[in-house]
Amino acid sequence: MKIDDVTLTLFAWDDIPATIYGGHTGEFKGRSHLGLLTLKTDEGVEGNAFLGSASRTAEHDAGSLMRHLKPTVMGQNPLDRERLWQGLWQSYRSTTMRAIGAVDVALWDIAGKVAGLPVHQLLGSYRSSVPAYASSPVHQTSEAYVEEALGLKERGWSAYKIHPPTQWQIDIEVCKAVREAVGDDYRVMLDSTWSYRYEEALRVGLAIQDLGFYWYEDPLADDDILNYVKLRQKLDIPIMATEYAPGGHPASYAPWIAEQATDFLRGDVAVKGGLTSCLKTAHLAEGFRMNYEVHHGGNSHNNFANMHLIMGIKNCEYFEVLLPDASQKYGVINEIEVDADGLVHAPMKPGIGAEIDFELIAAKKTDELS
Repeated sequence: MKIDDVTLTLFAWDDIPATIYGGHTGEFKGRSHLGLLTLKTDEGVEGNAFLGSASRTAEHDAGSLMRHLKPTVMGQNPLDRERLWQGLWQSYRSTTMRAIGAVDVALWDIAGKVAGLPVHQLLGSYRSSVPAYASSPVHQTSEAYVEEALGLKERGWSAYKIHPPTQWQIDIEVCKAVREAVGDDYRVMLDSTWSYRYEEALRVGLAIQDLGFYWYEDPLADDDILNYVKLRQKLDIPIMATEYAPGGHPASYAPWIAEQATDFLRGDVAVKGGLTSCLKTAHLAEGFRMNYEVHHGGNSHNNFANMHLIMGIKNCEYFEVLLPDASQKYGVINEIEVDADGLVHAPMKPGIGAEIDFELIAAKKTDELS
């Protein structure tokens, strides 16, 4: 079996509500573009992946994928995933992690379809369900966070993560208000999206530590290993970093482990270069008794790929659901949903298992690259 064609169909994502998760996204709304990547084989098996998100149009990554990554896989056996991933990685200076990730996910989709198995069973399934947590957008008032958290708790969600306004004094007040509202036993986390100086991060960390928050995510700049080490030495609350730390190869995590700069590692198939890269990193983390908590994938198809990863490893506690849904779900018919027990369940169809809405993509198509 050989790959004999690679196409990328760009399609519009309209009516995205005004949303912000922090300074790294700013406010995005209205329209973006996703890309449907299709790897075709000479035996009629096709692998798919999505490129892009509501806050990052696929147009940013599409050109380099077709110029630099398509030649790497054309004419190759798609089941040689490790060899192909190593080849894709050699082009990282000329392309993006998201582009590499999309090609890798499509290769795993082919492998599952050839085997007639969901991808998590190819990885070696550890479980069939996992708790989900809700990850807030930035709200303007403490009351808005409280209302959202209480509603999710009542619906049976396992935990709530705050993306705060990123002004440290206000952030502490938000965290206090949410904790008081949901009670001491409900699990709450804080993701400060790389927004503080060390001194601010320490003050916020001490406050939420006293409030019993479960983890403290990305308080400092994503490459600030020195101050992460200092911060971790001062706090008892677990710290999570590395989501956007430079580099996607598992080796790029090594300094964070060696310097003891974080308690959990972090990544997803988009920002870290695919399922292959994430699986390597999860196993690296396991070797050091660390969790590898999987970040939201940016689009519906990537979240299916993330789900397979989570089902195939032990050292991940949660599936992340970014809110609102209208800024995160598009182009897939059988969207991942949280059940009444706060769980999401493993896809069981061969390959990635997302039912792509080809009719919507055809209606919203803006370009096709081949």
